[in-house]
Amino acid sequence: MKVGIMVNERKPDARATVRALMNVLVARKISVLLHQPAAALIGANESYSAQELAHVADVIAVLGGDGTMLAAMEKLGATDIPVAGINIGTLGFLTSCTDAELEFFADSLLKNDYSTSERSLLHSTIFHADGSYSDYTALNEIVLARGQTGKLISLQAMINGELLNHYRADGLIVATPTGSTAYSLSAGGPLVSPDAKVFVITPICPHSLSYRSLVINDNSEVEIIPQGTVDEPMFFTVDGRDIVPISAGSSIRVKKSQRSFRLIRLTNLSYYEALRQKLDWKG
Repeated sequence: MKVGIMVNERKPDARATVRALMNVLVARKISVLLHQPAAALIGANESYSAQELAHVADVIAVLGGDGTMLAAMEKLGATDIPVAGINIGTLGFLTSCTDAELEFFADSLLKNDYSTSERSLLHSTIFHADGSYSDYTALNEIVLARGQTGKLISLQAMINGELLNHYRADGLIVATPTGSTAYSLSAGGPLVSPDAKVFVITPICPHSLSYRSLVINDNSEVEIIPQGTVDEPMFFTVDGRDIVPISAGSSIRVKKSQRSFRLIRLTNLSYYEALRQKLDWKG
């Protein structure tokens, strides 16, 4: 077995965690392939690009948090290789275990004692006013939000060519089930089981309290059309990155990607246990 290691090198314990994971894997005769930043962090000579890891590794371990996992998904591109998140610190929604459970993680890989959760992705296309277009892939969500002003923005949302609503709000989120625990949740959206075949449309701070989240079938195509004036600047973001200014005359189409992303789940932790821990549910 070959395990690729990617890391958020800015985490305080990143170097120690990379070395600790290498030690437990090598002790079990599991080959280690280091992503370039991970290799540089510990001074290793041999390293691999993210694209190379996506082709030669059997499993990829991502050390950091949920944000690190989102970045890793974008860097790896289209791949069927299962990815395990190892949180440096507390447990995350996208992670398989914490840095205190490295031996259990390595033993689980060796025994093939784990499952995978296939997560749907969003494919979005911006059709710019000048006739050009650009494509993006999201694991959590895409967002069209107001720019650097205090003004609300005006949006029109269509589903499969049919008008959903005219929004006056700080913005609009289209989220996957995975992203239902991220920005959409903060904006008042519902929690959605990761295996549900749906998307969530959530307005951000809408002008009308009657504007609520809507759950739709993930076979749907959503189109978002800015309707504001030039003094209502807007920005498009993908999983909190790729900030793109959106001008009047542009539009955004969002649908389910043909790709998916496979997350490793160890037997000692379920999605619902992660919900209880992260949301501090009591009872």
